Amino acid sequence: MTFGKYALIFAPVALVMPMPGSAQSGSAKMDRVVAHMQSVGTMTSTFTQTDRRGSTLSGKLLLKRPGHIRFEYQKGVPLLIVGDGKALTMVDYEVRQVQRWPIRNSPLAALLDPGQDLRRYGKLVATSTDDVISVEVRDPKRPEFGVITMVFVRQAGAPGGLTLNGWVALDSKNNRTSIRLDNVKYNGNVPNSAFTWKDPRPVRRKS
Repeated sequence: MTFGKYALIFAPVALVMPMPGSAQSGSAKMDRVVAHMQSVGTMTSTFTQTDRRGSTLSGKLLLKRPGHIRFEYQKGVPLLIVGDGKALTMVDYEVRQVQRWPIRNSPLAALLDPGQDLRRYGKLVATSTDDVISVEVRDPKRPEFGVITMVFVRQAGAPGGLTLNGWVALDSKNNRTSIRLDNVKYNGNVPNSAFTWKDPRPVRRKS
């Protein structure tokens, strides 16, 4: 496959319950994150992706809960990533390859399912200010699934008083990829047709 530097963002990770008491002191912060997640139906933004070498790509992001997301990369990057409610599809138009896997096996499940209660499945990560809340999702029993950390920033007028600033993914080999969101807008009209894609694979004719 040719998805190397892109696949890290979506490497599988399982949601698991943290050890008892691990997030008790931050219950109010987690409540704010849950309130935000439950208040967001759609989101649009631009994004900047940075890999472990410092290389960056940019593009546009569309999200519609439950289960729909679209990463459209900048001009010249022949890659499209779409979640249609059931599966995530990564399409490489340059080499005409398509890869699919269930959303539930992706770290994006925590982002795409508003009913996913992070009070049970997430773990707060300490930050230097109360204006920033980080939530980490990992499966310690399956380190090959990696780690995903979502970063929320306090913002008046945003759903639940927070806005999603981005996330960081770390694979089992400590390869790090970050996504930074800008120009974030919530709960506008995003049609289901935005989450379709054109299959680049040649059509096989029946003999």
